[in-house]
Amino acid sequence: MAAAAGSRLVWLTGLAAGAALAWRLRFRPTADTMAWRRGADGEQRTARLLAPLERQGYQVFHDLAIPGSAVNLDHLVVGPTGVFVIDSKRYRGQVHYSAGRLWHGRRPLDRTLDTLWWEATRAAETLGFGPDLHIYPVLCVHVARLPWLRELLVDGIPVLAAGALRPALQTTRQALSPEQVELVAAHVHASFQPAA
Repeated sequence: MAAAAGSRLVWLTGLAAGAALAWRLRFRPTADTMAWRRGADGEQRTARLLAPLERQGYQVFHDLAIPGSAVNLDHLVVGPTGVFVIDSKRYRGQVHYSAGRLWHGRRPLDRTLDTLWWEATRAAETLGFGPDLHIYPVLCVHVARLPWLRELLVDGIPVLAAGALRPALQTTRQALSPEQVELVAAHVHASFQPAA
């Protein structure tokens, strides 16, 4: 009788383990889903970092759809120090600069930087101020270690750790008056929609 109860317990334990494994395999997030979650987490972290700037005359926009494109701007900041398009990345490990390129581990980040330049260019075209208004792309990195302290300029893009974001944005790139900030922000409201 004890042997029968023991075999039944083994059978039930095996059945429960099999069901748990099947459940985990069935509902395990894909690599794309995990990448999206990390990206969303990075964007939320950046949004929290940017919020205090609003008390200093900056206007901050998040997750804006680029007209005529499936791409969105993570963050667009308009303030007395200029206009910035910020791409948020949450990377594990280390980001480093070597042989004239930015790397995340063994993967070059050329495409990330090219896309960020394209986003800034499209934002400038959409706002329609022409050469009088510069849009500055910024890459903000969360979690990963960066071997530089403040910012590293790669292909004209400041690459910085999240802790250095606010000080970098408070450094004047193109001085804007409060009236100019309001005007540009009004154009952002009129020209961009929230990403779906």
